[in-house]
Amino acid sequence: MGAEYNPKREQILKTGKDLFWKFGFKRVTIEEICKKAGVSKMTFYKFFTNKIDLVKTIMDGILSVSLEKYKNIMSSDLPYPEKVVALIHLKKDQIENMSSEFFKDYVQSGDPELISYLEQLSGESMQMFLDDFRKAQENGDIRQDLKIEFIMYVMNHLIEMAQEDTLLNMYDEPQDLVMEITNFLFYGILNRDTHQ
Repeated sequence: MGAEYNPKREQILKTGKDLFWKFGFKRVTIEEICKKAGVSKMTFYKFFTNKIDLVKTIMDGILSVSLEKYKNIMSSDLPYPEKVVALIHLKKDQIENMSSEFFKDYVQSGDPELISYLEQLSGESMQMFLDDFRKAQENGDIRQDLKIEFIMYVMNHLIEMAQEDTLLNMYDEPQDLVMEITNFLFYGILNRDTHQ
């Protein structure tokens, strides 16, 4: 945070998040954010280039907290199957704290800037997952007969799948789909001996 911290910037972030969580970000205007945050548009543009920049900043905040929790689980002394359970719980918490409206807008934004940001983020986290999966396979926690590249390939396609209406419509909430994918993925890769 350090130099980044500014009460007005924090107020815009908080207000933006509140409004986006309630209505999704497509329907919320910069004017509405400024009005509710009690700041001028000039102040808004001092900190954020546009609305998408604000969305990305909010996501950055959420993701850095999640990443921290993920790393703590992975570096803990828990047996691997328990780590998987902990990761699924972590995912469940993240999903329960995520707004459906926001999530829907996020995966279906069609905004090139947001799409490339999403791809960059998933690229970074994929590399981390890849390393962790390799380690787990070396330790015999993950099935030896599974190609790690296959797991990664599937994970890459899950983001695309989560945007398809056919699949989304099978679930009441987009979060339910994410949870289904998470369970399917994690329980499908565990070593048969370790998964009771």
